[in-house]
Amino acid sequence: MCLLSFVIPCYRSEKTIELVIDEIKKTVKERPEYDYEIIAVNDNSPDLVYEVLKRLAQKDHKIKIVNLARNMGKHSAVMAGYSYAKGDYIVNLDDDYQSPAYELWKLIELLENQACDVATAVYYQKKEKFYKRFGSDINLWMTRILLDKPEDIRMENFSAMRKYVCDEIIKYKNPYPYLEGLILRVTKNVSSVPMEQRDRADENPSGFTLKKSLSLFINGLTAFSVKPLRISSLLGITFAIVGFLFGVSIIIKKIVDPSIAIGYSSIMAIILFSSGLTMLLLGLIGEYLGKIYICINESPQYVIKNTINVEGK
Repeated sequence: MCLLSFVIPCYRSEKTIELVIDEIKKTVKERPEYDYEIIAVNDNSPDLVYEVLKRLAQKDHKIKIVNLARNMGKHSAVMAGYSYAKGDYIVNLDDDYQSPAYELWKLIELLENQACDVATAVYYQKKEKFYKRFGSDINLWMTRILLDKPEDIRMENFSAMRKYVCDEIIKYKNPYPYLEGLILRVTKNVSSVPMEQRDRADENPSGFTLKKSLSLFINGLTAFSVKPLRISSLLGITFAIVGFLFGVSIIIKKIVDPSIAIGYSSIMAIILFSSGLTMLLLGLIGEYLGKIYICINESPQYVIKNTINVEGK
């Protein structure tokens, strides 16, 4: 019998998580040859989602709870769930009922047919706020440029992967995990399945705020690629050459026509622009150094407070 491990990071989802779990159980019952385990990770949610999960886990021992001591981000919560997954295939989905779990078999079929190592949903229309759609588009562009992601791949939160991919991903023990980068570091054999994304099952705003989106973008920018540093070097060389040529042209003009006055405004514009660029590049280098410092100090990726129905890794 094939075992499916469902990993669900939970944050502000006390009104929706039961709907998600019920749909998973109903969907898996359609195929008797499959068994399941549900690993719900409470990402130190401020609502009562942990109480809801405990009640569900008491009724069904296939529902396993990983309770984190503090909120360290959605990707860290997913990594905590992955570390307990024992299934032949690991399925990742959201806790807000937007992921169409009833479409599960479209993803599993691709894995069963050896078509890919990771199968992911691609939504016809993303039902989320403008800034999140914009952030997703920027993230897509960034991963293509910095992580060499193929143009035909677009990953969503509803996906399924082979066990070996999950096993390789959880070998990453540093803080600030970036799941898309970790997956692409293991394999680029990824297939997409078009699906319809549902509306959130409740009216509460998503816990994935603009601040968290920006933090995830910066993390993805600096965590798995040194290309930003190389771009910084190229920019430095380019501006040095431009500055040298500009200086030579000023000297030549002054020699040809001594009456030409050197413009104060143009000089100030150049100084301010170059200084701003310098500070930007120093900030980028500082971001890399900060991550190195935190990794050296062995800052935890996540902290598990307790577990329920979990026998061990």
